[in-house]
Amino acid sequence: MGFFDKLKNIVSKKETKIEEKETLESYEKGLEKTRTEFVSKLSLLGIKYTKVSEEYFEELEQVLIMADIGVNTVMNFLDRLRDRVKKENITDTKYLQEVIVDELFIIYVNNESLSDKINMAPSGPTVILMVGVNGVGKTTTIAKLAHKYIKEGKKVMMIAGDTFRAGAVEQLESWAQESGALFHGGESKDPAGVIYAGLEEAKQEQVDIVLIDTAGRLQNKVNLMKELEKINKVIEKIIPGAPHETLLVIDATTGQNGILQAKSFKEITNITGIVLTKLDGTAKGGIVLAIKESVGIPVKFIGLGEKMEDLKPFDIESYIYGLFKGMIE
Repeated sequence: MGFFDKLKNIVSKKETKIEEKETLESYEKGLEKTRTEFVSKLSLLGIKYTKVSEEYFEELEQVLIMADIGVNTVMNFLDRLRDRVKKENITDTKYLQEVIVDELFIIYVNNESLSDKINMAPSGPTVILMVGVNGVGKTTTIAKLAHKYIKEGKKVMMIAGDTFRAGAVEQLESWAQESGALFHGGESKDPAGVIYAGLEEAKQEQVDIVLIDTAGRLQNKVNLMKELEKINKVIEKIIPGAPHETLLVIDATTGQNGILQAKSFKEITNITGIVLTKLDGTAKGGIVLAIKESVGIPVKFIGLGEKMEDLKPFDIESYIYGLFKGMIE
């Protein structure tokens, strides 16, 4: 059974679990702008061309690029699609739409075991280091993650490792108070020193999850690399094996610029996952596929709205459902 058929089964299921239903509804609502733009163009293409032709492929290429899937990803994708058309002798564009859904799923998964799950420490605090340029929603993401884990019954601490941006420490402290998380921020301008003291406190307080904010400066990559190296050494010294995750926060509305950020950060530190914020605010939700294809790092969370509950663990099936709902039913 192809992935398209699997999605049809999910949609037609009379008794989807409440939690599953809520997740699907969040993705459906959050990807509305992309779906309206993307699927409507795809459907019109199917009306304009009833038979598969080179002209169809040329217009399909434009539709995919406009969804911000990324030129390289689109070219690889179209090669695979042409291959299947030839092998399976596909002539009908309506059926080809089902193949498109299948192939987009396959291109993301790509037989890899890239996990969208957070790597939790077997004992002691799980340390999650948050990186990203200023203005992408890093501090808000930390607050939303804290809210999620506190709701799950975990004891959470936020550490203010961004000692450079004016107001960053106060902003994080205010989020900590609002979410009920513990907070550590020092007078020191040395981020590594603040993090060192914060982790010592986290161990004493028997915290489950530590979320560490860092400065968002990419202008001088050498300085940032040195700073992150120092921070990583300090974390490893206090909690061996940590950080357990280094999550890069990217604003989805910046499109291809977000991919450049991902490439830059990947060069300077070990990124284990991506958080894509403001996905509901763009019609170019295809960036999820482009990021995975360009940098080979899994998307672990996506922001589908402004509310605390709108930061969702990334799920490729729900994402493709949210992208193609309407075509699937």
